[in-house]
Amino acid sequence: MESWVQAAVHWFLLTFSLPEFGLSAIFIVSFVSATLLPLGSEPAVFGYLQLAPTMFWPAVVVATVGNTLGGIVSYWMGWAAHNGYERWQEHQAKQTAHAQAQGVAPPKAEAQPKHTGRWHHTVQAWFHKLGPAALLLSWLPIVGDPLCSVAGWLRLPLGLCTVYMAIGKFLRYVLMTGFLLWLWPMLLPYFQG
Repeated sequence: MESWVQAAVHWFLLTFSLPEFGLSAIFIVSFVSATLLPLGSEPAVFGYLQLAPTMFWPAVVVATVGNTLGGIVSYWMGWAAHNGYERWQEHQAKQTAHAQAQGVAPPKAEAQPKHTGRWHHTVQAWFHKLGPAALLLSWLPIVGDPLCSVAGWLRLPLGLCTVYMAIGKFLRYVLMTGFLLWLWPMLLPYFQG
């Protein structure tokens, strides 16, 4: 007799296994990989399409939706971080004002993050120049997910950010998956010598 844990694990593996429920697995992997966790979704999409090549467009759409929703989570993480930073600044200002009203030296402030570095100014200027359209690059490895967080931090409009994220991620899945499925097999003999 199976324990409830074994039964739950068995159910989970059956539910999200490829190819029967592969689109569910693609959604989950795409969603998680769009947060700040280092995980790539392209191998899952490519692997699924190796098993079910007629499902190209459904797989691309599901991966795009999952990845875009994950990007929205990163956006909200940036938004929340900005709120926390503002609350911290207000707390520091209240402590200083209270100390001055009491006629005592204000408590030594915690080290405030400095936003004066060259990269900070470059990224901020770039984001203000491009606006939400900068999220067309949210599909890029390493920098794409933080771009979504920075958009939230800067309070760019979520609706437009979502549209640009979706466009960039959709094009990424179409181009990368199409390359791996159709162009790479034709080029592979040239690299094998």
